[in-house]
Amino acid sequence: MIFATTGTCEPFDRLLQAFDEIELDEELVVQHGISPVRPRGARCVDFLAYSELVEYVRRARVVVTHGGVGSVLTALANGKRPIVVPRLADRGEAIDDHQLEFVRKIAAAGVIDLVEDPVHLGRRLATAQAHPRRIAPDARLVSELRDYLTTAAA
Repeated sequence: MIFATTGTCEPFDRLLQAFDEIELDEELVVQHGISPVRPRGARCVDFLAYSELVEYVRRARVVVTHGGVGSVLTALANGKRPIVVPRLADRGEAIDDHQLEFVRKIAAAGVIDLVEDPVHLGRRLATAQAHPRRIAPDARLVSELRDYLTTAAA
């Protein structure tokens, strides 16, 4: 099963529309938030309780998520190496490019698969690892992320 989550605050139509261009031979479950887009063939839910979201993440072969810190860290904490598509300010998906900055930093550390343009999502899904992957803590990355998040919140 592929589980995709867009978060709950803003629509992320560009990500959801990308699934319509991909031929999938497995179940697709999409948490679409307030977006009106429903990928064909997907089981769609608007919102999930956190415990339900975690259960989908754990059961998924692959997790696809927007670049929100909470969604990315939930996938990592549950043994998944997520495919992350950040929201972009110039597309009207976010007020700034904080998601892009965040995911580029953790992609450089090798803990996520970054797909900046959803047109490449199908190719990445085809090669995604089928087995959970535990990520070893990296003190430097944790420190840099803490500094980044503190600065971003200020």
